[in-house]
Amino acid sequence: MEGSRERTPHSGVVKRRSKSQSYRRSIRTCFGVASGLSLTPALTARRMNICRKAPRSQNITEKVKPEHLALLVKTEWQLSYVTPLYQFRHTQLKTYARQLSAFIAAEKQQGLAVEVGGLQNTFKVSFSVLQGLAETNDDPETVLIQVQSKPMFARQEDPPKTVWSGWLSCINGNPEYLQSLPKDFTCLPLFCSKGAEGLSSLVKSWLQRTFDCCFGPLDINQTTLQWLAALWTNCHMETNIQKLKMIWTLPVVPPLQVTYTVDSDDALELWRSTRESSAEKSRGAEDEVCIDFSEVTRFMQGLMSHFYRHFRVDLSAGELNQVSSALGSAKLNGKIKISSSRYLISIFSLLTECALLKMPI
Repeated sequence: MEGSRERTPHSGVVKRRSKSQSYRRSIRTCFGVASGLSLTPALTARRMNICRKAPRSQNITEKVKPEHLALLVKTEWQLSYVTPLYQFRHTQLKTYARQLSAFIAAEKQQGLAVEVGGLQNTFKVSFSVLQGLAETNDDPETVLIQVQSKPMFARQEDPPKTVWSGWLSCINGNPEYLQSLPKDFTCLPLFCSKGAEGLSSLVKSWLQRTFDCCFGPLDINQTTLQWLAALWTNCHMETNIQKLKMIWTLPVVPPLQVTYTVDSDDALELWRSTRESSAEKSRGAEDEVCIDFSEVTRFMQGLMSHFYRHFRVDLSAGELNQVSSALGSAKLNGKIKISSSRYLISIFSLLTECALLKMPI
């Protein structure tokens, strides 16, 4: 192991009088005011699961088109959460594409999207279904949105280029929550985007106006980063993760950034010893080995103790900002990159859970 330091709901929906009135209620929800959408009492105290199945390598190319997977992996996505979409229909994607194209072009002409300068005023938007990512009957199919345009001085024969991408998904969503929603609502709580912030704002604005939803940032908090560190280390039994890298920020003046890199075999040895020392092992309904968060906590404590013995720096006093391995990377500010499609389902199931915890109650 080595380290370095550098500065550096109720059961239904209140009857809606009009779409605009419904939209205003949804916007107020973002600021903590009661909305027309209320959830079952059993979900008002939702917490992140303290036990989850160990990730298993999956060849999802058998059910997801390779060209779709190529769009998702090896790309850093900015995460947001989005509340349930009102009267969204997977059968109307072509109509949505035309409407969003017109909306972006109109906003661009009015000078409201200065961050997307250098592009022509003609935008082509496509909506498509990424089939194969839904894991349960309750999960709606993932929807991919792409915005294409040409550079300002491109030749007429030049093809348009994708300048923004985003996707809405729900992978292994909480069945109790999903089944509690009225039929007019579609829950795709995880929103991943890449591209100009101006276009992200325009797409979100159109979605909010059209489907009576609202967005918020989805940070990857300390607990989720610790889960990812443990889950990726567990994957080393099947796939070489090469190394486990973590970045902490310590509260000193000026702030001290600590980069902690652990050899994959060393990390796995510590992880195995942590699991073997558990008083009892949790198992799922199908006798699949599960990981308990107490094991994750002991694993992280072991890593921090090792670092302290060598460098006399107490990482527990700081904040974990980033975790990465050959399988991907995750940052506190809500950015995620998946480098291997074999564990995409496991990771985005965790992120879906995080997004659902942000739903209004």
